[in-house]
Amino acid sequence: MPILRQTARRLEQCYERVDSISGRDIASIVLQDPLMAVRVLAYIQPFTGKHLRSDITTIANAVMMLGIEPFFRKFETPATIESALKDEPQALLGVLQVIRRVQRASRYAHDWAFERHDLNIEEVTLAALLHDLGEVLLWCFAPKLASEIRERLQKDKTLRSHIAQQEVLGFPLIDLQKALCTAWHLPELLNALMDDANAHLPRVQNVTLAVNLARHSTDDWNNTALPDDFASIERLLHIDRHTLLNRLGIPGDAIQRFMLAQETDDSSKPTA
Repeated sequence: MPILRQTARRLEQCYERVDSISGRDIASIVLQDPLMAVRVLAYIQPFTGKHLRSDITTIANAVMMLGIEPFFRKFETPATIESALKDEPQALLGVLQVIRRVQRASRYAHDWAFERHDLNIEEVTLAALLHDLGEVLLWCFAPKLASEIRERLQKDKTLRSHIAQQEVLGFPLIDLQKALCTAWHLPELLNALMDDANAHLPRVQNVTLAVNLARHSTDDWNNTALPDDFASIERLLHIDRHTLLNRLGIPGDAIQRFMLAQETDDSSKPTA
């Protein structure tokens, strides 16, 4: 499975000073790349049953389990996405766009997990990074199908992603992702955190809302779903709209628009 060229370069630079780096240094690089992250998790899982009573659910623990030198030996000279798709520029653009989106989702998830005093922030961060792994893989290995799904969604703004996937593939991507997670023996906890069906759990809400916000703000801050996203995030973090918008780094004119819209909504609600 290919990884980002930037990931390969950063890991190579780390290896050049291997005596002075830590497992957390490596984890910080891996956690920017969903494909590298899943490679590490899939590789380490067969070892956990032999040595541990519980799954390894973080990259930092996986590197600690392997050891730094063995980690570099296992993952040296990886294939890169840029090389694999060098003759398909539209597919490369598509996969890089999705990866940028999931990187944003993982940053949101990390920040909110920290705010919520989550007991294991990296688990939540990793679940957000891998939440749309099926879409990343589709762009890598079946780019024509990924392009067709994107075209249908662009033509019909009311079309839901899972319906477009069903129409083109014959199944929603989440089914493919669940099957791969099972085949690769990925930790059950991460599968649960990536499953929107568990949205009643605060940690899953953390992941789902981060993924939704990253998706709805991909192009700009004009998506009509954003006010609902904001309201849900405010309830999760127990903060007000102005505080949230400032933390997200939204441009000032957009903040004014959202605040005005909220005031209008509040004034139109009947009083008790």
